[in-house]
Amino acid sequence: MRVRPSEHTRSGYGLVLLMIVGTYVLALLAGDRWMVALLLFVQTLTVWQALRVSGARLGMRLAAAGVFVLSLVVAGFNLVAHDSPVVGYTFLAASALYLLAPFSILRYLGARRVVDAQTMMGALAAFLLIGMAFGFGYECLAAIQSGPLFGDRGDPSLSEALFFSFVTMTTTGYGDLVPATNPAQTIAVLEALTGQLFLVTAVAKVVENWRPRNWDSADEPPTSGDPK
Repeated sequence: MRVRPSEHTRSGYGLVLLMIVGTYVLALLAGDRWMVALLLFVQTLTVWQALRVSGARLGMRLAAAGVFVLSLVVAGFNLVAHDSPVVGYTFLAASALYLLAPFSILRYLGARRVVDAQTMMGALAAFLLIGMAFGFGYECLAAIQSGPLFGDRGDPSLSEALFFSFVTMTTTGYGDLVPATNPAQTIAVLEALTGQLFLVTAVAKVVENWRPRNWDSADEPPTSGDPK
C-alpha cells in the first residue's frame, strides 16, 4: 500500500527544510539532558513531516512509529540516568529516526519526471537528514565505546560530531578530526561513499529530467505544412 501525497503535501519540502535547520540549531545547543529529550521529540516531528510529504508507505510509517516509541523510552531513561550508556543509545535512536526519512524522499523524487523547486528541496532535505543521521551515530559511538572517538582530541561535542559528519560526507577532509579506531573509521568511509553516491545520483536525476524551455517543442518533427 502506498500513500500518494496530495497537492498540498507536495509543496511541503520547504517546511521540512526549516524543521531540519531548526533541529540542527537545537542540536548545537543541546547540553542538558532535558534538551536532548526535547531534541528527540523535535526530530520525530521532522521525520514524520518528511514521511508525510513524500507519501511514505504504511510499513515505513509503522517503522517510524516504532522507533519513536523506543526513542521516548530511551529519552525517559536519559533524564534520570547518570554516567550511563543510555545517553549513547539516545543518539542511536536519533540516528535511526533520521535514516528512515531519506529512503521515502528518494523514492518519491525518483518517481518525479520533472526537476523543479520541490525536487531540489527534497534532495537537499534527504542529504541533510543523512548527514545528521551519521553525526548522531558518531555521538552514540563516543558515548558507548571505551576509548575516545578522536584519539588525542577526545570525544566530540554534538556540534563537532555534526561538523565531522558533513565534512566527511562531502569528502572535504579538513583533517582536524580523525577517528582513532574502528568502528568509527569504517563508518566514516561508509559515509563518504554514501555522500558521493548520493551526489552522483542526484546529478544524474537532474540531467535526465531537466529540459530547457521550448526544448520539447524544438524536438518535435515538423508537420507537413512547416518549412523543412
